[in-house]
Amino acid sequence: MNYLLDTHALIWALQEPKKLGKGARGALESGQNVVWVSAASAWEIAIKAGYGKIRFPLAALPEALGDAGFVELAVNLRHTIVVKDLPPIHRDPFDRLLVAQALEEGLVLITHDEALSAYQVRTLWD
Repeated sequence: MNYLLDTHALIWALQEPKKLGKGARGALESGQNVVWVSAASAWEIAIKAGYGKIRFPLAALPEALGDAGFVELAVNLRHTIVVKDLPPIHRDPFDRLLVAQALEEGLVLITHDEALSAYQVRTLWD
C-alpha cells in the first residue's frame, strides 16, 4: 500500500510515534508499505518553525526521512491543478494540497484530521 503523511503525522512519526493512531502506526511499521512525505509538509513546518509555533530540526529532515524509510514527494503542476477543483471543505492550503496529491497519486492519506475524509480521499488513522 502507498501512504502519504499529513504534516502532523510526519512530525509525530519522527518525534512522538506514540501519538499516532493504531492503524497509522501499523502502516508505518509494517515494512511492506511505501510512505511518502510531501515537500508541502516541509514547507508548512518551515513556516510554522519560522513563526515559533513549533520546534522542529528542519535541516535534519532529509536524513530523518531516509532513516525512517520515507520517500519524498515533490509538488508538481498536476497536484496544483487538482487543488482548484476541490470543494471548499477545508481552508488550510497545505491540507488541500496534500489531499490533491493523495488523490492524484492514488495514496492513502495518514491524518488525524477527520475533516479531510469529507473529500473523496482515502484516509487512515485508527
